[in-house]
Amino acid sequence: MIDWFGRARRDLPWRRADCTGWGVLVSEIMLQQTPVARVEPIWREWLDRWPVPSALAASSQGEVLRAWGKLGYPRRALRLHAAATVIATEHGDVVPADVDTLLTLPGIGAYTARAVAAFAYAKRAPVVDTNVRRVVARAVHGEAEAGPPSTTRDLADVEAMLPAAEAEAARFSAALMELGALVCTARAPRCADCPVYDGCAWQRAGRPAYTGPVKATQRYAGTDRQIRGLLLDVLRDTPEPVWKDSLDVVWPEDPGRRDRCLGSLLEDGLVEQIPDGRFALPGEHR
Repeated sequence: MIDWFGRARRDLPWRRADCTGWGVLVSEIMLQQTPVARVEPIWREWLDRWPVPSALAASSQGEVLRAWGKLGYPRRALRLHAAATVIATEHGDVVPADVDTLLTLPGIGAYTARAVAAFAYAKRAPVVDTNVRRVVARAVHGEAEAGPPSTTRDLADVEAMLPAAEAEAARFSAALMELGALVCTARAPRCADCPVYDGCAWQRAGRPAYTGPVKATQRYAGTDRQIRGLLLDVLRDTPEPVWKDSLDVVWPEDPGRRDRCLGSLLEDGLVEQIPDGRFALPGEHR
């Protein structure tokens, strides 16, 4: 696996030797539920603009949301801003290296903490995402898909596979993830290119079909997520706060639903209403 990774891995900027823990943390937050191709240009812009956590922390939440652009799930941007503030004030502007300390940062969960420890600091920490779960399900358990997640089981599966040496374990974690992203894919696995083909339990079992519960496909069109995104687009596209009628052009076929979505954006801190009644991105017009 490690040899294969050395030959086949993608040349991604957050994997390079000169990338800091901050660069890795930003990449991990951005890559959650967002493809690499969409993340890379925005990641480069962010690191050029905010090369250290304190630089991001000094910017308003509104500036951060504008720079987040169309990556989706914009609450991630606010969580990253909050984490940057703590890193700057409590950790000497350096992203912590150990999982337990990373978990104390706002908005940083178990996956992100382990990924940063492994990929930024070469720590031995099992890193489990959807791709890793699929590889383990097939190669180890002989199942076509991983089925419903179980944090305890999934972490134990990967922990048992990791080499003892920290740096080697971190590289193996990256290799597992890359294998699931490039070869052991969900819909069209390229088994002939797999470095563990001969030992794969799924192959040896004749590649049986998955018979477990099917995860519902997430749609975007027509959802509250789409309406919320359209409302944010209005605010991102103007430097000044807007009156409510500028937001009312969004989703005119269902004003009640649009207003509920606006209310949820206010509750999430992604939009604020300033004293004169207009609406703005947070922190820009107080």
